[in-house]
Amino acid sequence: MIVGIGVDAVDIDRFRTVLQRTPSMRDRVFTHEELAYAEQSSDAVPSLAVRFAAREAVMKAMGVGLGAFGFHDVFVRRDESGRPTLVVGGAAAELARERGIASWHVSLSHSDDTAIAFVVAAG
Repeated sequence: MIVGIGVDAVDIDRFRTVLQRTPSMRDRVFTHEELAYAEQSSDAVPSLAVRFAAREAVMKAMGVGLGAFGFHDVFVRRDESGRPTLVVGGAAAELARERGIASWHVSLSHSDDTAIAFVVAAG
């Protein structure tokens, strides 16, 4: 049963500007695992932008706003096949339990201009 869906799109150039203006944002928002994965690319920003979009999409799927849980409570991990998966812990996991969410599905994509994440919360 679908409990909620969320989608978010991030303008990559705008996100790049934000990261340049506020370098500390990388560590505040992203896990070491995500940063290491993104840094494998010649341009880490699209990978980080799509992971930011995933966090926002999770918030939308749960019907909560920014600040309902910490950024590190939700992050993207790649499984053995390379498929992105969501890791949900801390306050985000508690909110998910309260809403009857038992599993997550995520799809990530980006072009040169836009990063997009689509999340399904299932009960």
